[in-house]
Amino acid sequence: MRGRPNTFKHEEVVIKAQQVFWTKGFTATSLEDVLEAMNMGSGSFYNAFKGGKKELFRQAVNQRRQAFKQFAYEVEKSNAPVDLIKDFFRSLAHADTHTHRRGCLIANTIVEMAGLDAELENETIAILKDVEQLYTQTIAKAQKNGTLKNQTNPALLGRYLINLYNGLNVTRRMYPDQQQLSELIEMQLEIIR
Repeated sequence: MRGRPNTFKHEEVVIKAQQVFWTKGFTATSLEDVLEAMNMGSGSFYNAFKGGKKELFRQAVNQRRQAFKQFAYEVEKSNAPVDLIKDFFRSLAHADTHTHRRGCLIANTIVEMAGLDAELENETIAILKDVEQLYTQTIAKAQKNGTLKNQTNPALLGRYLINLYNGLNVTRRMYPDQQQLSELIEMQLEIIR
């Protein structure tokens, strides 16, 4: 005898749960929190996510990885990839106050999982290292073709951009004002001209 059929769209419920994790963090998010956000009962939840809350969280993190892969594809196909990266940073300033206060799910997880769950910590570190690698490769190509004046080691500039991103995710919680963030970001982006 078969159980009731699933009446939800898997990707949609993962994104709903992701919003809760993003706001509260993995540890502070209870199973009840995600069940309520997903409008799902515990039986359906465990049927869909055999590994429980941790599996759901991994899928939420993986959705962010997929968003990065889409961004990487756009950067690789762009005629002005450095400008596309700069525009990404500029877009951070224009988020709403709620988004500023949440920061970045991936960066938040790295900090939260340090010393608690090496597996989740390493999975999220790998995502930001992939982003750093994209920045490094893009900068190296731009230096080689003459569209980037700064000839500093591309690996150092790639790490600089990751550091900028991580720092902005704290700073925008302190100063969620769009104008202040825009000015700060523009000043920081002067290094990749």
